[in-house]
Amino acid sequence: MSGAANPGPQAAATGAEPRLQALAHELYQRSGARELGLPQEQFARLLAEIGTKYLPGESDPARTAEFYRSLRIEELVLAHACAAGSERAWEVFLTRYRVKLYDAAYGMVRDEVRARELADSLYAELYGTETRAGKRTSKLAHYTGRGSLEGWLRAVLAQEHVNSYRRTRREISLEEKTEEGVQFAASDPQPAGCDARLVAATDEALAALSAEERFILAAYYLDGRRLAEIGRMLGVHESTVSRKLERVAGGVRKAIVEGLLRRGMSRAQTEEALETDVRDLDLDIRRQLSQETSSSAFLVKDE
Repeated sequence: MSGAANPGPQAAATGAEPRLQALAHELYQRSGARELGLPQEQFARLLAEIGTKYLPGESDPARTAEFYRSLRIEELVLAHACAAGSERAWEVFLTRYRVKLYDAAYGMVRDEVRARELADSLYAELYGTETRAGKRTSKLAHYTGRGSLEGWLRAVLAQEHVNSYRRTRREISLEEKTEEGVQFAASDPQPAGCDARLVAATDEALAALSAEERFILAAYYLDGRRLAEIGRMLGVHESTVSRKLERVAGGVRKAIVEGLLRRGMSRAQTEEALETDVRDLDLDIRRQLSQETSSSAFLVKDE
């Protein structure tokens, strides 16, 4: 005799099953969300969104509960209370992270003025200077609590540093060429589009990466930075970066293969598709990196 299906992550967060309802209540109580002005209903929706993203199709309440208990729940609440505009949350956030972020910025640029400019530019991103549908958008809303908030902030700061470097380099290059009287030719037409299934599978794999994973891949594959340099920017040893790079690149390739198989490709077709030079793909890699995804420039076989 078959029983009723176990609840998935959505049920875990909304409390459709008694044990998971109790867990959600327990997490809310110890998270400090009430003190930071984050309502329990909003907390439940947040857990549901994270569970849906990282536990697709999970029906085992024990595994679901284990996943939620593994989250950095207090840091998760702090980040999302800040994103929601809580003044109290911002007071706590600045007390805990202002000095750490400045120190991290100084470690990247080795100049006090530039370090403060870099840290300030990150604060603007975190607070949210743009609006969508009349609502302020904060980068902190992307934090999921799967790693430490400090580590996540370091990765976002490092990405902001890379973006700033790119902008400055591009502006200087354009200005120099203009002064030299260079006539800019029209852009070359886009290369022939690749299989739409490869585009979709790649986008899907990239969207699942964390901020730190995106930064490591972009810094290494797109910007040509050495492992030791990336390690200094993230505050970790280069051997740690090397291990993460190998793990993430392999994981992305595996995820793309699985995505292509789900979309009807045979194993032989997926191998053929992944042999395509990434520069010939109809994929805007840098756009992907700047929009909370990563690059497909690492679709290469392990050496």
